[in-house]
Amino acid sequence: MPAGKYRAEGHLSLILLDYVKPLEDVDAQMEAHVAFLEQGFEQGVFVVAGRREPRTGGVILCRGVAEDIEALAQTDPFVVSGVATAEVVEFKASFAVDAVARLAR
Repeated sequence: MPAGKYRAEGHLSLILLDYVKPLEDVDAQMEAHVAFLEQGFEQGVFVVAGRREPRTGGVILCRGVAEDIEALAQTDPFVVSGVATAEVVEFKASFAVDAVARLAR
């Protein structure tokens, strides 16, 4: 295996959503949350998004530094409506498969 084959470089952040209200309240905000996700994907900020298992929240992988992503996370309808809280975890990608390494640039 060549040295550095899995090397990557770039700032990525995770938005970790935790539901703090019943799922009925979360579901009432779902349409607005999906529109938020679609906008993030169209802008090239969001890379992957999905529900946690079990369904206690969600995870969004983003391009960018925590400061920018934190501001964005606070506009998520789940957060604005109070049905979820958001934690942002920034990391600098060091290793990744090719497909992911390209996303981190």
